[in-house]
Amino acid sequence: MPTKPLDRLMFVQGGLCFFCKQPLPKAEASVEHLFASSNGGSNNDENCVACCKSVNALLGSMSLKEKFQVVLNQKGQFKCPNSVTSTKTATPSKKPPKAPSVAKTKDDKFAFVVANLKRRGNSKPRTLKTLTTTIASLYPKGLSKAELASLLQQLQSTGKVTVKENKVAYSL
Repeated sequence: MPTKPLDRLMFVQGGLCFFCKQPLPKAEASVEHLFASSNGGSNNDENCVACCKSVNALLGSMSLKEKFQVVLNQKGQFKCPNSVTSTKTATPSKKPPKAPSVAKTKDDKFAFVVANLKRRGNSKPRTLKTLTTTIASLYPKGLSKAELASLLQQLQSTGKVTVKENKVAYSL
């Protein structure tokens, strides 16, 4: 039996992402604590699942309640932010566009981020920290800190996002 936590979880889950049930390459896998370790969650296997790094970044240190809400808002068709669609239902769904091929200019990136936030419905990030990691996770090949800061500033300056005491409100 594998001894590293990620290896153990991948084995138990049959090499699939816990959330979207798609094949999960080890290079893209990470350990998600259902009850966040930053909120006192343990490292035992009952509290941990293997999922893609994008989902882990999205869920971050959300409370368990917030994580359930994100999953429930998907209505049985969990849409992975890593552009992988779920096989939980037999209904085919369209894959969202991949960020690097769609969003090359600053305006394209802004439009892509706004579209992604709109698609999230009620499961949009509620804190500035989570919004930052969510935007960063949309670009697996990476965004510079300056590009990320610029996108956040543009969201605020256009009124799409309002930040007050690190809490985020939307007008999309």
